[in-house]
Amino acid sequence: MNRLRVTPGPVLTLAVLWLTTRALMLWLLVHGGARLLGGGSVTREVWRLYFHWYGVLTHGSFPVHDTLWQYPPGAGAVLLAPGLLPGLTYFEAFVALTLAVDALTALALLRAGTRPGRSLLGAALWTGGLPLLLHMPLARYDVQVTALAVLSLLASARSPRAGGVLAALGALVKVWPALVLLGTPRGRPTRTAWAWGAWAGVACLAVLAALFTHPLSFLREQGGRGVQIESLGGTALNLARHFGWPGRVRYQYGAMEMTGPHVHAVATASLALTAVAFGLLVLWRVRARHWSAATPYDAALSAVLLFTVTSRVISPQYMIWLIGLAAVCLTSRHTGQRPVAVLILLASALSTVAFPMHYREVIDGSWTGCLLMLSRNGLLTAAAVLSFVRLWRSTRPPAEKSVPRTQPRPGSDRLAERVLTIS
Repeated sequence: MNRLRVTPGPVLTLAVLWLTTRALMLWLLVHGGARLLGGGSVTREVWRLYFHWYGVLTHGSFPVHDTLWQYPPGAGAVLLAPGLLPGLTYFEAFVALTLAVDALTALALLRAGTRPGRSLLGAALWTGGLPLLLHMPLARYDVQVTALAVLSLLASARSPRAGGVLAALGALVKVWPALVLLGTPRGRPTRTAWAWGAWAGVACLAVLAALFTHPLSFLREQGGRGVQIESLGGTALNLARHFGWPGRVRYQYGAMEMTGPHVHAVATASLALTAVAFGLLVLWRVRARHWSAATPYDAALSAVLLFTVTSRVISPQYMIWLIGLAAVCLTSRHTGQRPVAVLILLASALSTVAFPMHYREVIDGSWTGCLLMLSRNGLLTAAAVLSFVRLWRSTRPPAEKSVPRTQPRPGSDRLAERVLTIS
């Protein structure tokens, strides 16, 4: 039996690229990238907010009545994990664990890319795409969440049970990883993945509810969120400020949000668009007829893109999710999402220019800030539309080719009968 042989050259190149880029990201983190780049603070969320929540969680309770706590209970386990590393400060332990999970994700993508019919482009996209966000990925726990989604997709092909469990764990940390199960093949794989995901989610939630009080306190705070300035609705309102709209930007619910007339209508419209996006995805699922090895990956990326662009909030760290899912798509040679991956990389680069480099201008609603967000969100919207269109077309049955039929000559049937008789 022939086995696929992988030359060490590309693997060694990816390893060197990962070590080099992560060293630069660490250097920016340690030496204060915000001061060097002239933008907003990136690390404060870990050493101030995460560490505060860590203190609350160690006392057996989720941060109830804290307007900044808007995450499912599984996030508590991630925020408690740095306490398992002795001899390090909370910040150091958090960054070390994030780097370890980053490396694990790169290895999983690399391993998937070395299989027959696969590609190393996925590992390359993750390795080279994440540094486009500079040091921000090391100071958020979205790398951990994305890793669970990536591992779920990669595992589902061989073990729908493992895929379902990993997706459920991701959903307990940040809800969106539940979407990666949308594209599981019909029949037994879907039933197995969804059933195991549901049971794993319920079991883990029960354990967290037994260990900590107020596990569902995040629902109230999440429901109260408004329109963040980096969302599509926030960008539209920021542009409206140049044409007389009297609204302002205010820090609330852990983000810079728009306040003023018509903000509630914009928030409602965002929720309505999210419902429409969900309806489109359900319609695709019902009408899809042809599944390839890449369909689960492509469906996951398309679903998360649609939910991202219609959300009331598009934080910079959301780009980590999209880079990870695009990387999974590119591990398959059958994916139709390659142009979408390019758009995501461009949007990630622009997102970094906006935050942290020119975040003050985004907050002030200057023309520079508005144009930056308009360009970034325009790329994300184009990526979402293109992703869904390509997903839809890839799962439709191929059109039957019309075979031209020639009119038989008179007597040809009798001639054929004689030939057959003689033979």
